[in-house]
Amino acid sequence: METDSPKISRFEIEQSSSPKKNRRALSQSLTRVFSEDYKKIEGSIFDPRGERVKQWKRYFLLAALISIAIDPLFYYLPEVNEEEMCMDEDTSLKITLTIIRSIVDVFYAVHVYIRFRTAYDAPSTRLLGRGELVLDPFKISQRYLKRDFSLDLLAALPIPQVMTWLPFFDNSEMMSTKISVLYFIMFQFFLRLYLVFKLTSHITQETGVVAESTFAGAVYNILLFLLAAHVFGACYYLLAIVRQGMCWKDVCNLEEPGCGERYFNCRFLSEAGRASWYQSSNITNMCGPDTDFFEYGMVFDAVDFGVATLDFFTKYSYCLWWGLRALSSRAEELQASTFFAETHFCIIISLTGLLLLAMIIGTMETYLESRTERLEEYRIQQMDTEEYMNHRQLPHEMKERVRKHNLYKWMKYRNVEEEAIMDALPLDVRRDIKHHICIELVRRVPLFDQMDERMVDAICDRLKPVICTSRTCLLREGDPTNEMFFITHGQLDSYTTDGGRTGFWNQCQIGPGDFCGEELLTWALDPRSIDILPLSTRTVTSIADVEAFSLSADDLKFVATQFRKLHNKKLRHTFRVHSHQWRTWAACYIQAAWKRYKRRKLVGMLKAKENYNKDNLNEQSRNKAKIRETGLSLSTKTAKRGEIFESDDIIRTPVPKPKDPDYFD
Repeated sequence: METDSPKISRFEIEQSSSPKKNRRALSQSLTRVFSEDYKKIEGSIFDPRGERVKQWKRYFLLAALISIAIDPLFYYLPEVNEEEMCMDEDTSLKITLTIIRSIVDVFYAVHVYIRFRTAYDAPSTRLLGRGELVLDPFKISQRYLKRDFSLDLLAALPIPQVMTWLPFFDNSEMMSTKISVLYFIMFQFFLRLYLVFKLTSHITQETGVVAESTFAGAVYNILLFLLAAHVFGACYYLLAIVRQGMCWKDVCNLEEPGCGERYFNCRFLSEAGRASWYQSSNITNMCGPDTDFFEYGMVFDAVDFGVATLDFFTKYSYCLWWGLRALSSRAEELQASTFFAETHFCIIISLTGLLLLAMIIGTMETYLESRTERLEEYRIQQMDTEEYMNHRQLPHEMKERVRKHNLYKWMKYRNVEEEAIMDALPLDVRRDIKHHICIELVRRVPLFDQMDERMVDAICDRLKPVICTSRTCLLREGDPTNEMFFITHGQLDSYTTDGGRTGFWNQCQIGPGDFCGEELLTWALDPRSIDILPLSTRTVTSIADVEAFSLSADDLKFVATQFRKLHNKKLRHTFRVHSHQWRTWAACYIQAAWKRYKRRKLVGMLKAKENYNKDNLNEQSRNKAKIRETGLSLSTKTAKRGEIFESDDIIRTPVPKPKDPDYFD
């Protein structure tokens, strides 16, 4: 008895394991894979070109923009108590900013984790810009640690929250320490700003653009201008606090050397000696806006209006307006003092304002040019057309028709070459677009409504839009029929003279849902047709502005050859009902049949009257004369049997019967 367990083949093992485990094992065994095969081993490693990573980058970009807008608001934490001439901080604002900034920092932490788990292209395997994805977590981590990890880590640290809530910041006796901490926040602000521009550049390389339109790009640059005004306004507020504190320190050193900056911290108001010093000091007058003791320079307005004593929204609005004014004027209206930080602050404002204004003006100019570029092309085209018509000495009426057609085409398509755009697209995309645009309009044509979906798609793919103004001749009687038109909008006049026959005129109007040039369909359905195109039996002229779709002879022949269902006999009735050529023949046939009936009725009445009046020869001769006038004659050989020979048994119409297309079941 055999005790060995049966061997299980490798195929059976792979079939029995779960798909998730197979993908995990495969991802662990593979170190490189092309992006197209990534879905087969999708696991804990992210595809840098995948939709999830692209979506996350956009979310992270939004969070980064919020963070760089939040950081300058920490500069509004210090506030001044004018009654006691001391500096305090806005606790409620600090709590709010800490919560918002902490939420945003979570996005930075998640971004660092995603960077550790995102594959990258192996430089040695790049083919036409796309290489194999490296899936080894160790290699990914090693590459990230060597490149961008340090910057991302510094950007993710909660520096403003920690620095503003540290005990030495809250209880510091030195006002300069608090200001230095706030300056350190600006370092992380510029670091995050650099990462935002770097991420924007990366998104641009992947998707082509950050903003989908020129107008959105202009709005993006305006938002950058507002962000710069927001930052400079916060710095202006902090500079005003610093300058006011420097004035307090100079007064303190002048009146009592070594008094210390603790006197200007509102937490030490209860300290012994501070109240007596304040009462004996002249700090209120010496550091006021009207003093000559200290030169405030460009922050004079902030000290004069007491901006540091106002509520948050009021002082923020004022500082934002100051930043916008300074940037838009490129610091030309600022009166700076000789203070080192103040003069360099004005230099930075001037250069930044010049750069941002150049970017905004360039983007807005591009936007306006994109809006007027088509109009300029139309104007140049009109000038060329006018020069051509004057050179050829066209009559005034013909010139007006040309101008009206060009204007109507411009109003309809804005000089956009639709065919050129469609030809540049792939076949499946072009087919889907044609189906989306034409399916509803094609279904309105009764002849196409009887066809199946595949045939309608083939017709939609070959239809071309046609627009024409009033008094435009689409078809002329006797000319070869090159196209078959399907009307979607407007009215047309269709008439025929049956090849110029004297005394014949048939006219009707066709509108939306009708078609003309049906001779081409008969020619296309005839398997024995030759290359000679059929002649048009009618003249079709537009009464007003008309929109239609055209199907050329080659396209119609191709559809009729490839799709044999077009030869379905069920289409015969629909074709005859809506064909004006068949309608004209039917009307003429009914008229000829009615005239034959009237003639036969008249002959019968005259014959009956003649039988009752045989004795009256004169009356009989008159009746015979009337019969001859109708083109009929009484046969004397058949008079005895009471029968009349009739030569018009066949109904003859002035218009020949149209040729029926080659329909079969």
